[in-house]
Amino acid sequence: MVLSRLDRPLTYQILTFALFAIGWQIYGTYFGGLLVPTFTETVTALVPTFASAEFWEAFVVSNQALVLGFAAAVAIGVPTGIVLGRFRTLERLSNVYLNILLVTPMAAIIPLLVMSVGFGLLSRVILVTLFAVVMIVVNVRAGIRQVDPSLIQMARTFGAGEAQIWREILLPGALPSIMTGIRLGLGRAVTGMVIVELLMVSLALGGLILEYRGSFNGPALYAVIVAIIAEALVLISAAHWLERRIAPWAPSAGKARS
Repeated sequence: MVLSRLDRPLTYQILTFALFAIGWQIYGTYFGGLLVPTFTETVTALVPTFASAEFWEAFVVSNQALVLGFAAAVAIGVPTGIVLGRFRTLERLSNVYLNILLVTPMAAIIPLLVMSVGFGLLSRVILVTLFAVVMIVVNVRAGIRQVDPSLIQMARTFGAGEAQIWREILLPGALPSIMTGIRLGLGRAVTGMVIVELLMVSLALGGLILEYRGSFNGPALYAVIVAIIAEALVLISAAHWLERRIAPWAPSAGKARS
């Protein structure tokens, strides 16, 4: 009975977190210095951080760019990936541009955005979109390609039209990859949200990080970082939950249920 309980994923997660917290506490106590607080100091700083109006105002401002940018990435990335996966000629024509976006450091695009659209919300939304959209396109395209061609051929043999093939074969077959792309794109969108505020304009959560770093307020600095990580984990968990509901036949959904 004890061994079966220890074999559960949640048990491993709790043990891993406990070891991480102990290691953090030891390092912060003996080697941390000014900007690496202990685990207990960080946890203590979470309470006043979450209770401050300054944090929630920054949280709302940051998430404006996150929500708008990620929504734009999904609206652009999913149809684009579907079309590129289905029509190989278009895929060959656009592949070089996807490769450029995959290998280009997104931070290098920030000066171009500043010169083009300024420091406002639009530039932040564009950068978040660029961070997320490539990951979505690549995964959706791969999902369409992985659909068994024999299923399409068999459907054509039985008189299925293009619309039926899309509805009955391509989209259900590619749905797990579509959800994976959305989930990975969501993580990239959170990364883009923070990077644009750190490198382009110091406001919102990125501005708080820079402010606390400049004042050597280590516990508050780490509390903000923990809050960002917690938000990302909650969003990714929500994406996992949605994937299990929409595509229960996906391998990852099956593992989550077991």
